[in-house]
Amino acid sequence: MNYAAIIAADMRLVLLRALCEDADYSHNEYVLKSILEQLGHRTSSDRLRTELAWLTEQGLIITDDRAGVVVARLTPRGKDVACGACVIPGVKRPEPL
Repeated sequence: MNYAAIIAADMRLVLLRALCEDADYSHNEYVLKSILEQLGHRTSSDRLRTELAWLTEQGLIITDDRAGVVVARLTPRGKDVACGACVIPGVKRPEPL
């Protein structure tokens, strides 16, 4: 696995876990960008939207555009991946606690 793939896999796990921790299993793109930056992933809005689109294609989240702001919501499959119950190539598997 190359450097770019490692970074992308970790970013995707961070996004899924952030959504998993929310009471409604959802966040808007601005909150998700802030969470990524706090965990060492400084990224552009374009890159974030690309990763959200990838997660949507995998069935791990659903997205909704609300007045130009993307809101992501975790799916049951996405929750399984965030918790490590299911493994998806391209998403880092969480470390055991």
